[in-house]
Amino acid sequence: MRTVRLRILSVLVLAAGLLVTVLPAAPAAASASSDYPEFPYPAATGYDEPYRGQFHFSSRSGWMNDVNAPLYYNGLYHLFYQHNPHGLAWDTMHWGHATSPDLVHWTQKPIALEPGAHPGDLFSGAGVVDAANTSGLRTGTDAPIVVFTGTNGVSIAYSTDGARTFQNYDRGRKVVTPSGTSRDPKVLWDAARGRWVMVVWSDGGGNGVNVYTSANLLDWTYRSRYSAGWLFECPDFFPLPVDGSTGNVRWVMTDASGEYVTGTFDGTTFAPDWSSPQRMDQGHNAFDGSFYAGLTFNNMPDGRTVQMAWQPGNRGGTWTGNASFPAQLRLITTPAGLRITRNPVAELAGLRADTTTWSNRTITADPATDPFAGITADTYEIVAEFDTSTATAAQFGFQLHRRADGGYDRAVTYDRAAQTLYGAPLPPLNGRVKMRLLVDRGQLEVFGNDGRLSWTDNVNFNSAQASQGIRLFATGGSVRLVSAELHRLRSAWGQGEATLETNLAGPWRAVGGSWGDAATGKRGTAGGDAFYLSATTAADFTYEGDVTIASGTAAALTFRSNADATQQYTANVDASGVVKLWRPGRVIATAPATVTPGRTYHLKVVAAGASIKVFLDHGTTPVIDATDMAYASGYLGANVFNGTAAVQNLTLNGPGFATNLAGPWQPVNGTWTTAAPRPGAHGNAAGDTFYLSRTVAADFTYEGDLTIVNGTAAALTFRANADATQHYTANIDASGVVKLWRPGRDIATYATAIVPGRTYHLKVVAAGAGIKVYLNNGATPVIDATDTAYASGFLGANVYDGTGVVQRLNRS
Repeated sequence: MRTVRLRILSVLVLAAGLLVTVLPAAPAAASASSDYPEFPYPAATGYDEPYRGQFHFSSRSGWMNDVNAPLYYNGLYHLFYQHNPHGLAWDTMHWGHATSPDLVHWTQKPIALEPGAHPGDLFSGAGVVDAANTSGLRTGTDAPIVVFTGTNGVSIAYSTDGARTFQNYDRGRKVVTPSGTSRDPKVLWDAARGRWVMVVWSDGGGNGVNVYTSANLLDWTYRSRYSAGWLFECPDFFPLPVDGSTGNVRWVMTDASGEYVTGTFDGTTFAPDWSSPQRMDQGHNAFDGSFYAGLTFNNMPDGRTVQMAWQPGNRGGTWTGNASFPAQLRLITTPAGLRITRNPVAELAGLRADTTTWSNRTITADPATDPFAGITADTYEIVAEFDTSTATAAQFGFQLHRRADGGYDRAVTYDRAAQTLYGAPLPPLNGRVKMRLLVDRGQLEVFGNDGRLSWTDNVNFNSAQASQGIRLFATGGSVRLVSAELHRLRSAWGQGEATLETNLAGPWRAVGGSWGDAATGKRGTAGGDAFYLSATTAADFTYEGDVTIASGTAAALTFRSNADATQQYTANVDASGVVKLWRPGRVIATAPATVTPGRTYHLKVVAAGASIKVFLDHGTTPVIDATDMAYASGYLGANVFNGTAAVQNLTLNGPGFATNLAGPWQPVNGTWTTAAPRPGAHGNAAGDTFYLSRTVAADFTYEGDLTIVNGTAAALTFRANADATQHYTANIDASGVVKLWRPGRDIATYATAIVPGRTYHLKVVAAGAGIKVYLNNGATPVIDATDTAYASGFLGANVYDGTGVVQRLNRS
């Protein structure tokens, strides 16, 4: 990312043939830790606006620039990117985040790195999966995902929950600081040496990169500097086999504009084969062009080298910028030397809706020779091969989005005398020229001769029905079309869940009402009943989730449903003051409960044959214990009735919140939910929030596992009154202490390193005025204090100024 361009007060763009000035939005304010992770996007979008790419990723809304930290982990590809979610111009960089199961169908996720929650300038950087836990940051079943960001020094953030949330390493301390202006770290695993490598761009002494190595991702050693005047910002560094041979590997160094050199790397020093770079893409390679800041994916499951880049020239009413379609990179031998090829990843074929093929046609200026005559398409792929050895035509190619009056939006032309395709050099190969075109609503990608030519462009295609023609043309003679394929491409949008955390299979289906994405999960609105059904069916199970009535009557879990929800069981919280189990035609059972709109409730259903038990807010005793034999199996999902409600953390047979304390649990301030990716009760608040069980105790041993996700503290609370205005609390505090406190007094502290994202075990032994606090199963208390303020009260948990998780809260 270029710091100079950040000071530009307007961005000049060519749109619809006019020079347009796009002014920056109002400054985007940093967020508090309690707001993280933010989802600042419209609840619903069809991704069908004019010029919105249908198979090119763009942010749901807001500004997008450099691709950051693309990687694969646990069945998902992760794309992070420079992002201003609050405006259409560059401002106050966040890291946006999207995921895909196949590199094609992308789903917007909540913000990954957020000013306020994460320190420093959150500029471009890299990410890796630390599968071997070399960093020691693993806290559960997920491998750490470690990302690198910052300017004038590199800071680290990491995730231990599959990239749902990120913690700061050592409060954002710079782990390396090159001389001069520096930014854009790229990190990768050097398998030959068994260690990590980082390259960081800087201008200290001129353009170039510093090379560092590390055994653990946290402590880095400077090794060398590669200086090159052409190498400006956003470097990438990766090995590629020559002609597919694993016995002949060259290393590739690239910059933001797609320039590259090949060379050797001995683990410390990069030695280039050439002094002057080649260019892997011929598009407008600039921060205001159509191809910039490309990065390759780390941790690919199949060993491919796949790249995505930023396309700055695409914009609409709600977004600016898009990502290029993922391209596989190869290194081949050509008469001119080693060259990189770029080709769309094979997964593109999954979008093909229909295919038409032709072969052995002679194309002339006569429209009757055009096999594409009369064909219309909006978003599509063309693959064509031409015989230039017998051609007499001066030019041939395709006119795209052609209209009846002869006008068209863009032509892709091969000039036989100049040997250029789309204006870039492309000599015939064995007397043939191959073209592959990806035509999207705001993007055009041109590939020639199996990727020897790549041109990534932004084009505002008119998608009106009258402007969807295609013409294959030849001028000044004839050319033989060896073969051609037209593949209409479906939209890639709408396949995943952006904010709903669940282990249930998709795609999900709405049955009635309207359903959209919100920071609180999936939000439904209906005048009557509306259902949201997963693709998971079950007969006997434990099914649980968090439900919140925003306005109206009820929010619910639905189970054993048929496809149209005319047969189903539903367990809800109802604003009339009950928990209700019902099916069409019968209210099976109700239980009184105080139900307040805006408060989140946790429902759990345990179904075994005809037996259905409903638990509220982690109670150990069901509030409903009923028998009904109407439906034995069916889909799992959610329901909202007569109003607006949200559902979240819908989990089948998950670990849940483990405790032997009596419920229902009661929140005091803040919000408490139960998320499957990191089992336990999750508390979130700007200040103090408490979660109190119904268990009252005076003298006891009380213990549990505590994790600070983001923010300040997570804790055990005991001897509390009902509104937690009186209590004792023993916490882990990210400032570096274990603290025992009560309102108005810090009783005692113990200094120790507390790392956000890591789980700590606290145990409290209380006997009269004596209170002892033990850390991580130690034999000796880290706090041994005396206080007589409160003799007895509720047991529970506390989180302060952010998000924390508590789990396995047990009294003995």
